[in-house]
Amino acid sequence: MLVSQSGKNADYHALQVYLIIYFLFIFFIPNLHNYFPGFNQNIMSQKITAAITAIGGYVPEDRLTNADLMKMVDTNEEWIRTRTGIEERRILKGEGKATSDLCVPAVLELCKKRGISPEEIDCLIVGTVTPDMFFPSTSNLVCDKIGAKNAWGFDLAAACSGFLFSLTTGTSLIESGRCKKVVVVGADKMSAIVDYSDRTTCIIFGDGAGAVLLEPNYEGYGILDSILKTDGSGCHYLHMKAGGSLHPSSFETVAAKQHYIYQEGQAVFKFAVKGMADVSAELLEKNHLTGEDIAWLVPHQANKRIIDATANRMGLSGDKVMININRYGNTTSGTIPLCLWDWEKKLKKGDNLVFAAFGGGFTWGATLVKWAYNG
Repeated sequence: MLVSQSGKNADYHALQVYLIIYFLFIFFIPNLHNYFPGFNQNIMSQKITAAITAIGGYVPEDRLTNADLMKMVDTNEEWIRTRTGIEERRILKGEGKATSDLCVPAVLELCKKRGISPEEIDCLIVGTVTPDMFFPSTSNLVCDKIGAKNAWGFDLAAACSGFLFSLTTGTSLIESGRCKKVVVVGADKMSAIVDYSDRTTCIIFGDGAGAVLLEPNYEGYGILDSILKTDGSGCHYLHMKAGGSLHPSSFETVAAKQHYIYQEGQAVFKFAVKGMADVSAELLEKNHLTGEDIAWLVPHQANKRIIDATANRMGLSGDKVMININRYGNTTSGTIPLCLWDWEKKLKKGDNLVFAAFGGGFTWGATLVKWAYNG
């Protein structure tokens, strides 16, 4: 078969073009950052992280002090303070007031700080074990109350680890590119499920809500890593027995006080000390960090002794630990974001933070965060 000279030339030139393009991709493209500063950061490696860009919080005005509890149950102020670190807690009072009423002012404050409208929120997640009702979700009700007409959302129940689990879930939505603005709320009206004749639990819990806004970041700030764990065998030590499909509400369950928190304090304390401390240390080791690299530990506010044990395991001094359990008690899902709310002005861009929590059932975990703005 004869091939014309012009055909051979065309094939030769096509091969040349192919080789030029090939060598450009092999040698030039990977090194574009040497020729165009910022190319590698802005185009070649646009790794999205979920950064916290605003915080909101809310606690009710009514206080329940240790002195008040002494009038209700057989206890004393010194015992409560030395065993738990709690001096007072906030209680949401008023007819028709529920967890969504704690969430709303926290989210609205967040929007005001960031200068956004609730209509800009893509998704709103509420970590809670005290929803207004089983359905619709508290998230749904909050969106309606604040006018977040373009948001979808859901509730996530993981007891005292609820905010941490919700934060990791919200982070995934940002990292995937599916959402640009995700609000994560930790909120509980614990007074609704506390038996105020049970001195083992009524001294611990309070009501409150904290919220954070997650947005995409391309500079390496935000939620960097999480280790989350569960162990359902712990349900015997900390639970609310009735109200679900296993034990539906009945005259019998109400009479037996099965719609209140049940806790075996010593067992929970042992699990919590080990769980929170171990997972926080594991997170540091995994990311090749030490206590010296951490600006703040933001622990779940369950018990001052548990917090101290976690800090010690991480090699942190007390001045690097956020504590507000003395003023709010244990607000369950609300504790970590409420700490951020209280300490926001002390946070600096680039600070490494560790969030740590332990909850009933059992649930626990730790999250590493590089803070994205100056408070």
